Amino acid sequence: MGWFRSAGAVDGDPSRPCVVSVRRADGKSAGAALVLGSDTVLTCAHVVNDALGRALFDPRTPRLHEVFVTLDTPQGIERYPARVAHWVAPRTRDGEVVRDGDTEWLGDLAVLRVDAPPGSVPAPEARIAMSVGQKVRAWHGSGHTATFADLTVTALDGPVAYLDGMATGMAIGPGYSGGPLWCEQDGAVVGLVAAHFMPPCAPGSDTALPHSPQHLIRRSWGIPWQRVEDELRRLGALDNEDAALDDLDGPDYFAMRELVNAIEKALPPYTRGEIARQLARECGVGYGSAVTPPTTGELAAFLLTHPRALAAISEILRPRDSATTDRMLTVGRFSHIPLLLSPRERRHLHQLLRRLEPAVRLRFPEAVREATKRVAVPVDGDTLDVLLDQLEQRSGDGHSGNDALRVPVLLRVVEYIGALCPKPRQSDLRLWSDGVAARLGIPLSALHERRSDAEDWVRSVGNRPRHVRVLAQVTRAERGRHRLRIWCDEGTGPRQVSTDSSASYSASEVARELLRVLDTVAPTAENAGRPLVEVLVDRTGLNLPVDEWEARDPDQVVPGVLGVEFPLVVHCPELLHRNGRFLPDWQRRCQQLESGETLVVSGPSPDPHQIYYQLLGRLDTVRVAVDVPPGPRDAVVQMCLAVGIPVVVWDRGPDTDSHVVKHMAQLAIPELPDGVRVYRANARAHPSEFPGRPVLAWADANCAVPRLQLTEPQESA
Repeated sequence: MGWFRSAGAVDGDPSRPCVVSVRRADGKSAGAALVLGSDTVLTCAHVVNDALGRALFDPRTPRLHEVFVTLDTPQGIERYPARVAHWVAPRTRDGEVVRDGDTEWLGDLAVLRVDAPPGSVPAPEARIAMSVGQKVRAWHGSGHTATFADLTVTALDGPVAYLDGMATGMAIGPGYSGGPLWCEQDGAVVGLVAAHFMPPCAPGSDTALPHSPQHLIRRSWGIPWQRVEDELRRLGALDNEDAALDDLDGPDYFAMRELVNAIEKALPPYTRGEIARQLARECGVGYGSAVTPPTTGELAAFLLTHPRALAAISEILRPRDSATTDRMLTVGRFSHIPLLLSPRERRHLHQLLRRLEPAVRLRFPEAVREATKRVAVPVDGDTLDVLLDQLEQRSGDGHSGNDALRVPVLLRVVEYIGALCPKPRQSDLRLWSDGVAARLGIPLSALHERRSDAEDWVRSVGNRPRHVRVLAQVTRAERGRHRLRIWCDEGTGPRQVSTDSSASYSASEVARELLRVLDTVAPTAENAGRPLVEVLVDRTGLNLPVDEWEARDPDQVVPGVLGVEFPLVVHCPELLHRNGRFLPDWQRRCQQLESGETLVVSGPSPDPHQIYYQLLGRLDTVRVAVDVPPGPRDAVVQMCLAVGIPVVVWDRGPDTDSHVVKHMAQLAIPELPDGVRVYRANARAHPSEFPGRPVLAWADANCAVPRLQLTEPQESA
């Protein structure tokens, strides 16, 4: 097994796994979970929804919500807060939202990060693929020993495993979902409980029919482990702490050799044993001997196979041997395995962020986008854990020269978040950043320069109004009908609020649906302006007159014209992302929205290729006004959007010498969305004075766009 042992607080019962309980607000069990890693547990997404009091099939990621879990620890049964780190929403085989009455679904997984002291979470059990014929056992989320139910895997249908229970003993029921399916013969978990089938009910009633031998008896279904692995691996949610030394090659072998040399020179056996035992405790793993130290090879291998071991040992060594610490950290940068933060630093950061005021946490995406302007960092992670993991894997913020250590992106982001906080919380975050920088050997002067940048940013945006956004993907269906998906973004990123992407709507029905959502968006002190409506279209929908659509609701006094009541812009992600090489230009232009240049394209038949050449030679151009006839107009507009122009204005009407283009040239870019809304209102009231039909394409890199793809379970399916 080696000197460093598997993670775990105590040895468990070899005849059963540790069953974690996910609790509702009233303390009752919503379902079960299994231990996944040193501080993570895995359950079904519908169990988390139930614990939060949401609809069981709610696909939205619970971003800022917490649930409580209970588990066995050396001190007995303990209760800890946990939050969603990774989320795989329940979905049908067609990628649609699951509805009440559906009997099977895909996805339905949630990884929870448990806020527990080191070593409190028991060791995860072995996991193997499920196969037909396996005898398995499941437990209720309460964890009581007597609640076990014995089952047989009778069939595998791709992502679904059918399980038949014995005629005696316990039956799977409410509270079992999310729990491990344990195969005692193999000594491993082979899947998760998902739902069970209930006896048929009388038509129009919830009362079960009298028992008949023809009725289905004690059949449940679960998620095979091989399917769980596929889902979690795509998310990067499986720990790589089990990486083998044999898997190391190239730079990793170089790092291994250099670490062995550094350990041999700096750590004699007695010191090596003391440090290795401290390292094991910090990383939440066991160790082989309280007397005999690990070999230099064992210690070096552990530093390159446990992703946080190198950071942890540098934390231990820095006060006593800074030169060896610097050498180890330098060598570690050649390997892709070591991560930036030690377990203690990571745990402390999550605790600090959890204690922040909701108003600050709502501004995380805004702070991250501003702090990471110089590096390519995705900022559309569904959860805080995903976002922090993405940031932690970026080495530096791009400021320092080659002869100086760069400030890691994550530390820069923490400085920007800290700048938004009142003094006590701000001081906590800054002390954390100072400690990490000192451990890494980064001069505090470099970190404080980023701190000053963050303070300047907060001062500059202090009085800037922030819009709530309502995003609507509108695509053509059959003639005169459209498909619609709607999201709201109050500052934490888009969350889907529509549930049926298969229905089709007329233009007036689309307007009614959007106004219904807009009626629920209440302005706050920080978001006092009208919500911004962002219509997501493909390249053929850029001239779709969504802004002119009226609700035409006979029960309403006002006509409900979308583009008159609300600032409405169009956005075409298809064109923007068609050629990824222009994305850095787009991001750079978006940072100059208030100071960049405007290009006016006019004439009877401009050549789109000439526009292409012009724009690539004018990277300070952020706005293009298109005043050309309808024939060539679409090609020019699409060229501008494809090369990363964030703001494009044109007139949907048939004329040139556009009144729209001339009128909008008088407005600064931040004023354009509401300026276009006012123009549309005036065009309805005074058509002779305002003859245009303005279209404003708006693609701001500081505003996240949802991924445009289709995306208990009932305890009783």
